[in-house]
Order: sequence, then C-alpha cells, then structure tokens
Amino acid sequence: MRIALVAVLAVLLTGCLPDDNDKPKFGDSGLPVNCRAYVQVSVDGYRNKTYSADEVMNGLERNCGTYGHAWKNNR
Repeated sequence: MRIALVAVLAVLLTGCLPDDNDKPKFGDSGLPVNCRAYVQVSVDGYRNKTYSADEVMNGLERNCGTYGHAWKNNR
C-alpha cells in the first residue's frame, strides 16, 4: 500500500515540475537556448541544405543528447 502511494505521489510531483522545453526559447543573440528551439533550427537548416544530415545529427547529440548542453539540468 505504501509503495503504491509513493508511486502515485512521485508521478503527481513530476507532472508539476516546470518544463524548460515547453516552447522554443532563443537568447538575446537569436540562437536557440533549449532543445525544442535547437531541433527546429536544425531541421530548418537541413531542409535549406545549410547542414548535412551528419552535421545535424552530431549537433543534436551534442546539444540535446543524454548529456546535452541545452538541457536545463546540465547548465
């Protein structure tokens, strides 16, 4: 019973945390500062033939991968 209560409370509490990627955010320089914005800029760059698929994937991994710089908890 206690385990179920703790599990329910954990789910409720994690749902209340603010999401840094809820909408695209850009810095004063116009560069993306969160993953949602970075992904869109990368896709647009690929579609406009500014970046190759390899460049886009490397950038996504570097910035939005497991240890990416664009995640709030890694700043």
